[in-house]
Amino acid sequence: MAVASLLAAGVTSCSPGTESSGSSVACTSPGVTPDTVNIGLVVSDSGVGSAAFASARSGIDARIGQANEEGGVHGRQIAYEWRDDASSPAQGDRVVEDFLRDDSVFGLMAVTLTLDASIDTMSALRIPVVGYGQPSWAPHTNMFTNLSLPAPATLGRYIQASGGTRVGVVMTGSLPSTIQSIERYNEAFRSIGLTTTDTVQFASATDNPVRVAQHLAANGVDTLIGFTQPQDLAAVMQAARQVRLNLAATISFTGYDRTVLSALGPQLAGATFPVYFLPFEAGGPAIDRYRDGMTRFAPETVQTDQRYALNSYIYADMFLRGLDLAGECPTREGFISALRKVSDYDAGGLIEPVNLANTATEPLDCYAFVKINPAGTAFDVVRKRLCADGTGS
Repeated sequence: MAVASLLAAGVTSCSPGTESSGSSVACTSPGVTPDTVNIGLVVSDSGVGSAAFASARSGIDARIGQANEEGGVHGRQIAYEWRDDASSPAQGDRVVEDFLRDDSVFGLMAVTLTLDASIDTMSALRIPVVGYGQPSWAPHTNMFTNLSLPAPATLGRYIQASGGTRVGVVMTGSLPSTIQSIERYNEAFRSIGLTTTDTVQFASATDNPVRVAQHLAANGVDTLIGFTQPQDLAAVMQAARQVRLNLAATISFTGYDRTVLSALGPQLAGATFPVYFLPFEAGGPAIDRYRDGMTRFAPETVQTDQRYALNSYIYADMFLRGLDLAGECPTREGFISALRKVSDYDAGGLIEPVNLANTATEPLDCYAFVKINPAGTAFDVVRKRLCADGTGS
């Protein structure tokens, strides 16, 4: 892979300097100047599945804007530059190589599903990476996420509580990571007594949704899970109504944001979404602070309550936490070591406290569920907290 060539050059020295400038210290770490820390962002801004990440940069702008307004980190302002990996592993590899070639960034934030091609190299170079975690991150101590593996059994418990017994999955695209996730969920469903069926491929631009709904009905499916974009799930749900397929639950992993309501609300009425942070509808100080940051530092985002905007706000917050803990003259290794020791990270109250020493290997057992109301105009919190053992509120 392209980025592997960086290994031959070795790791740039990250030893502290001795000069100071104002309230900050001059250092020789990559991306660190007396006044600024520069971060890179790899984001899927185009390609299959990119629509889900459209608000990611706004969330990062909001959190970094708040930090800089409050004085930055150890007197340094935080800046970032971004690159689109086009939802392509090969393009992602080139993007990472571009970021690391001239040592212009201290570390990376990642809002993408296609970073795998560069993981081993970034791990060998000890590049701090914070973002949308995947199971492949688990062996790499330089890679941080607040969530990589939500316990699939929790979703199964929600299905059972809704009266579902037989699960059908509809999938858009063919990313290996998505296929692996589907199998992981199916295994967990079967372990608690649910029945699973074959995954159905569907894209609204090319496939007939009625055919998909008829296939699901013929297989006796009473629960639908969409590993899809919202418009694809909406098409299948409408077709299911046409063929009189009664579903106890319809669940999607994307679409929990107000922009989806305004575009597809009535078509998605009744759809449920697992939420791995405090739902917007729950309100409270942490949500208020997030919304304030979005309003003031990402004003181009008319609707603040977007799932991946808040996820990215959390990633930026986590990176800021690591920089703070790394001290006045941060090094990459100091960042990694210090952030790994945080055992109660909660993003200012936006998530349940997690231990960053093991988030890549320990699944999140408890999370919330929201559901689009019958009119398609709002999300309702149906379970504020449900756990893999069936307990919760």
